[in-house]
Amino acid sequence: MAYDGGVNRNRPDPCKLGPPSCRRAERMGSKGVDDLIEASSGVHFSGFHLNGVKPTNSEVDQLSNSVPESVHKQPFVIGVAGGAASGKTTVCDMIIEQLRDQRVVLVNQDSFYHSLLPEELTRVQDYNFDHPDAFDTEQLLCAMEKLRHGQPADIPKYDFKSYKNVLPVRRVNPSDVILLEGILIFHDPRVRGLMNMKIFVDTGSFPSMKV
Repeated sequence: MAYDGGVNRNRPDPCKLGPPSCRRAERMGSKGVDDLIEASSGVHFSGFHLNGVKPTNSEVDQLSNSVPESVHKQPFVIGVAGGAASGKTTVCDMIIEQLRDQRVVLVNQDSFYHSLLPEELTRVQDYNFDHPDAFDTEQLLCAMEKLRHGQPADIPKYDFKSYKNVLPVRRVNPSDVILLEGILIFHDPRVRGLMNMKIFVDTGSFPSMKV
């Protein structure tokens, strides 16, 4: 993918990480989430297809009974990707509701946008916020590394008016389940490797309405 709006960056890694360990999923119907999770250490694919109708609770109910007991020892990481306004937030809210007996934390990829450099601010209209390089993936990996090892992590707060990270940061405590949400959350193989389950949300196509 070509990147028209960036400049060469020489940014140090926020932390030194060891070697951290999509296809579009088929529409989720009678085949429940429990059929897609075999073990918390495996990598699985599933999906929601939103054709103007929110997924029924029965489709997500099974998830509360699907997360293995081992999540209490190591977080069960669920990646939720999809285009803008595809329903990712709706799906995450439903998962959080159904996993009310578990400690669940939501980590948004949007929190990890790079602060724009002065040269970039002068031509912000040309900056490509949908390019993988727009995100500080190293900082995301650093936060995930801490959470996976039972340590609290500070999640940046990105101001979309100034295009910079601002204070205060959001302190996130270790949880049983981590929801990683973002339009390009499946792009980096290192981030994908942290996920026990992947959900791709697709709004589908809608016919125009005649009035």
